[in-house]
Amino acid sequence: MLILVVGPSGAGKDTLMEAAKLALADDPRFRFARRVITRPAAAGGEAHEAVTEAEFVTRDFALQWQSHGLRYGIPADAIAGGGPVVVANVSRTVISEAARRFAVRVIEVTAPPAVLAERLAARGRETAADVAARLARDVSVPGDVAVERVMNDATLEQGITRFVAALSRAASDVP
Repeated sequence: MLILVVGPSGAGKDTLMEAAKLALADDPRFRFARRVITRPAAAGGEAHEAVTEAEFVTRDFALQWQSHGLRYGIPADAIAGGGPVVVANVSRTVISEAARRFAVRVIEVTAPPAVLAERLAARGRETAADVAARLARDVSVPGDVAVERVMNDATLEQGITRFVAALSRAASDVP
């Protein structure tokens, strides 16, 4: 099974996924996929595999997409060689494709617009115009795929608790 973690920039997906990875380290059902991104590792954010455009096009990806001037991919071997449940942070634009190819569950992490704006500004990675563009981006989740929403608008501990609970529910039918 593939659990797709989606949501707007600034919702806290990477933070919650890192915390969940630690919290679920002893649960053999879960494996967390590491994204490949055409963004330098020093740019901050999630612990990803940084590659050049030239390197990206030579890779074998289960899912890939472009967003905000970057290319993102989930390596094919992360899904094929993963555990019973692979958790991956993806764009909402690839949900339909993933659902056609894999058994998927979707968890959408979100927060109110003011919280998203504050978090994006605090990252310091983008200009004010880039932050505005991220906030204006509206990508809906396909209506034919069940989605569990996790509101990440409180303390970090509450967000982690909500997210780990959602992951456990999504994987409840996996031995």
